[in-house]
Amino acid sequence: MKFFDEAKIEVIAGDGGNGAATFRREKYVPKGGPSGGDGGRGGSIWAIAERNLNTLIDFRYTRIFRAERGENGMSADCYGRGGEDKVLRMPVGTVISDLETGELIADLDHDGKKTLIAQGGQGGLGNIHFKSSINRAPRQCTPGTPGERRDLKLELKVLADVGLLGLPNAGKSTFIRAVSSAKPKVADYPFTTLHPNLGVVRVDDGRSFVVADIPGLIEGAAEGAGLGHQFLRHLQRTHLLLHIVDVAPFDPDADPVRDAHAILDELKKYDAALHDKPRWLVANKIDLLPEDEREARLAALIAGYGPVERHFAISAINGGGCRELTFAIMAHIESHKAEADMQIGMQADETED
Repeated sequence: MKFFDEAKIEVIAGDGGNGAATFRREKYVPKGGPSGGDGGRGGSIWAIAERNLNTLIDFRYTRIFRAERGENGMSADCYGRGGEDKVLRMPVGTVISDLETGELIADLDHDGKKTLIAQGGQGGLGNIHFKSSINRAPRQCTPGTPGERRDLKLELKVLADVGLLGLPNAGKSTFIRAVSSAKPKVADYPFTTLHPNLGVVRVDDGRSFVVADIPGLIEGAAEGAGLGHQFLRHLQRTHLLLHIVDVAPFDPDADPVRDAHAILDELKKYDAALHDKPRWLVANKIDLLPEDEREARLAALIAGYGPVERHFAISAINGGGCRELTFAIMAHIESHKAEADMQIGMQADETED
């Protein structure tokens, strides 16, 4: 199935039904009085996160969604039936915003989260509400209010613990194949990855994390060059970025340090917060370097790259160094989650006090 991570839709909630202005017409009941009921409320439109979905493709081909209108009020004090709500199922990680204003409406960040995106109209009042001691036969009633109508933008941001950065052919897809059961396309030409791939890395029983691979970035990505800029949003939720650098490029004019800084510059142009996330340097294809050159090449890369929290040397093609890297990632994620849980607990204690 083709991957879609953006869509624009229109949602139209149901109008409320009109109130009725009727009177009782029963035998042996003279001057029966008003009996017009209220109109039913219009159906609302809801969005719900569904973990079994992984693309917004359904919203590319059907763009307008309507909820049911409320029934009009009827005689004999009968109220109109309310319109049926409409529920739109979206992948976990979908961000819903107003297309015109950019206002954030909902972030469906966990399975089953449900949010209202278009409110149905209120039903109108029947004439039973307008009778009084001086108005025994009211002919007033009110119409139902219109349902909310909105143009929305949907963006899918995949939920992953770790995101992979790097040039095309740096070995990101090979790495994700080596450490998880994901099977992205791997070939010796650029842009073999055309959409994000997710892999679950199981370190041992009960300990795992999710890694996301996006198409490789190139210089000018922030201005629209290449493919990776379209998918950088998928790295915004991650706890850690791995910058994978090819230390043994085939191109004799390639410079790993220069190319690494080009990627970092594009990342900063796109989103400064993403650039400032915890990031580790991973030197890949170490097996292609002569053993007597490896230490010097790695030292030059680390010195030229600049300050970095941690660095690793791996060979994704044969798994060398990957096990140590995955255990380090797992420890980092567990530490991050423990700190987050502690902060939540402290905030709860302050609220109680």
